[in-house]
Amino acid sequence: MTRAEPATSTTTEATATGFRRRLLDAIADAVRERGYRETTVADVVRHARTSRRTFYEHFDSKQDCFIALLAERNNETIQQIYDAVDPAAPWRTQVRQAIEAWIGASDHDPTITLAWIRDTPALGEAARQVHHDASEAFIALIQNITATPGFEAPGLHPPTRQMATILYGGYRELIASAVEEGKDIREIIDVAVETAIALVGPRYEPPQ
Repeated sequence: MTRAEPATSTTTEATATGFRRRLLDAIADAVRERGYRETTVADVVRHARTSRRTFYEHFDSKQDCFIALLAERNNETIQQIYDAVDPAAPWRTQVRQAIEAWIGASDHDPTITLAWIRDTPALGEAARQVHHDASEAFIALIQNITATPGFEAPGLHPPTRQMATILYGGYRELIASAVEEGKDIREIIDVAVETAIALVGPRYEPPQ
């Protein structure tokens, strides 16, 4: 009989990564099914088709698992926005490209988007850190996109940090409200674009 070779560290790491991926996908499924507050670890392991022991080998709690999912989703959304924007395009086009990508990412999984905005503020320090990190990343995104040559035309006003914070917070609230009201999130694209253009674009100067 041939003796089995011991598992390599690479195999072990791949297995662990696979279980983690299944658990992250499973908590997303459970939240879509029951909402974050009603979701339990039992729901997550049921969707993942694994054991509670495996769950606790990767995450300390339901909250820990959900926060990991949100951090991953935020990073993916930010990258999608960067990838969608053509820095050589006219500045108004870049604004629309960024907002369409942002709304599109939110619309891909609206239940998780709403749970991220509404449920996580009450989840303690770990969630606050994720909110802080996401806020900083989105503010940097807004400022980086508007720091390209297309936004150097006379009369334009690339957003300050405070202005970028207003855009980020305002868009999040518009997205959450649309989901709560059962509306198509994409319906807010035009108003979001108009708001950004009004903030960044040339100011109307009344005649003296």
